[in-house]
Amino acid sequence: MPEETTPTDTLTDSPTGTPADSPTGTPADSPTGTPAEAADLASAGPAPAGPAPAGPAPAGPAPAGPAPTGRGPAGSAARALGFGCLGCGGLVLLVVVALIGMLMWNASDGTDLPRVAPEDMADRAFRHSQEAYDVLGFTRTVPAGQESADDAPYNTLGAQYCYDGGALGLEDRTVDGAYGMYHHWALDHVPASRAVPGLRRLHRRLRDDGWEVSSYTEGGKGKDWTLYVRRDGGERMSFTWFTDRRYFMGGAAVPCAYDPGWTEGGEPYHPDSEAGSLTPPALLPSTPRSGPAA
Repeated sequence: MPEETTPTDTLTDSPTGTPADSPTGTPADSPTGTPAEAADLASAGPAPAGPAPAGPAPAGPAPAGPAPTGRGPAGSAARALGFGCLGCGGLVLLVVVALIGMLMWNASDGTDLPRVAPEDMADRAFRHSQEAYDVLGFTRTVPAGQESADDAPYNTLGAQYCYDGGALGLEDRTVDGAYGMYHHWALDHVPASRAVPGLRRLHRRLRDDGWEVSSYTEGGKGKDWTLYVRRDGGERMSFTWFTDRRYFMGGAAVPCAYDPGWTEGGEPYHPDSEAGSLTPPALLPSTPRSGPAA
């Protein structure tokens, strides 16, 4: 398949300008006189002294009112700044209180979990994978299990620990009795004619169905294709097509839940051991599509 490239335009900005205008002026005019006029002025001598100019009025009582502070507008600005700082302090306090409340609310989500059987969460995760597999248009069945060979198809379930952030959401500790179920699958020998249109179609479908696209990358020669989505409540899905290996991987994870079979104070809880006893159904192809099998 020929490599698809997207032409890119390169714009080179070359700012231009003109030299700054230089203001011009003429030298100041200096008064001139004749020699006769200068002689007349010298012979006249100094002008006769007249009455002395009036001096300052005698000081009287100061006008009533507060004494000037000497600050002027600067004093007013300082006072305004002082009041502004008091307002900023109150605002900062409100922001801090709101942040602490938000952290404590989010921290409570780490332990405020429903009690759901692992089998039900496994079905939920597998259902997301099966729906995505239908949209991708693959025509092969992926049986349950995993082969030991590299880049081999697989179809498995797993579970991981869930974490609690503590009172302020700043800790990282496991939640006893809780698990996070996920389903992983992979398919080998997937040609570009299947993977490329399938991922583009899946990207549009998930976005239209209300999933938030966290990341979507259309690769090319030597570059992998990836799609990551999530939805409120803790659901996530990811898909990767390795172009050089023609290997496609997908997965779906569902929110954490408490195992109803766990008893507080009993044996330590290990999510992997609980998921190890679960086997997913086979991934089935949707209505056959034309083109190479994948």
